[in-house]
Amino acid sequence: QVQLVESGGGLVQPGGSLRLSCAASGISFSAYAMNWYRQTPGKQRELVASITSGGSTSYTDSVKGRFTISRDNTKNTVYLQMSSLKPEDTAVYYCNAVRPLPFRTYWGQGTQVTVSS
Repeated sequence: QVQLVESGGGLVQPGGSLRLSCAASGISFSAYAMNWYRQTPGKQRELVASITSGGSTSYTDSVKGRFTISRDNTKNTVYLQMSSLKPEDTAVYYCNAVRPLPFRTYWGQGTQVTVSS
């Protein structure tokens, strides 16, 4: 049974920091690229950050310099360190795992992040 479980969401003030975690089980974790997406009600799901199996990272422009994605293959966990948070970062954040060949993808249930004063 494949499972991705997010944690670390919550309420934070603008300018604050938060670290999200996603623990994976049931997959060969190191063989997967890991992604963080976010979604606001009424809007499309947005890819926020990615990390390849080799450790290369990428970010959407709006979070560059503020968010950092990392992974710990010994713990089968991917992280999203968020700093200098803005109200527009408010969303449900989803963890996603992808294996290109053969293609497989899995999703977590999401964790709410609210940035508000």
